[in-house]
Amino acid sequence: MSQLLSIDNALLLVIDIQDKFKPILFNADQVVQGTQQMIRGCHYLGVPVIVSEQYPKGLGHTVLELKNTLTDTDLVFEKNHFGCCDEPLIEEKLLGFERKQILVCGIEAHICVNQTVVRLLELGYQVYLIEDAIGTRYPRNYDVALRKLAQLGAIPSSVEMALFELMRTSQHPQFKAVQQLIM
Repeated sequence: MSQLLSIDNALLLVIDIQDKFKPILFNADQVVQGTQQMIRGCHYLGVPVIVSEQYPKGLGHTVLELKNTLTDTDLVFEKNHFGCCDEPLIEEKLLGFERKQILVCGIEAHICVNQTVVRLLELGYQVYLIEDAIGTRYPRNYDVALRKLAQLGAIPSSVEMALFELMRTSQHPQFKAVQQLIM
């Protein structure tokens, strides 16, 4: 399988960017902005979006900025396990899309993102860490998590890198729309 992202093979997974977490993240504004850009870019390019919410009864729902970016075709799932793939319904939906490249945004890098990515790698997915859309409370945990996941085989990426890689050419019909998202 190619190491380059493909529109037909990619899926965006947004992990637990919820109300109670936002005020305590060291990089909250960057995470929310980067995730908004990824969601919008994926909408333009026809890439499916799945969103998880960790125990929303206690931690709140997806932050309003992202909730307002989602469409009726995006799937939102509640979860109690830290890892998304430990929730049968989420794992079933991921498998149902038959896409092997998972773009990951979310929080916290060293807990829910970590456990999700490790399991995705075990299941044979190519996982792309959208580093400017991943957050945590403390920079040290962010650094350790991303280093660990890259050593396990996850592919470091960024919002701009991923979206331009998905398009492959400035001749793509959505190039101008995607370009406007990040400029």
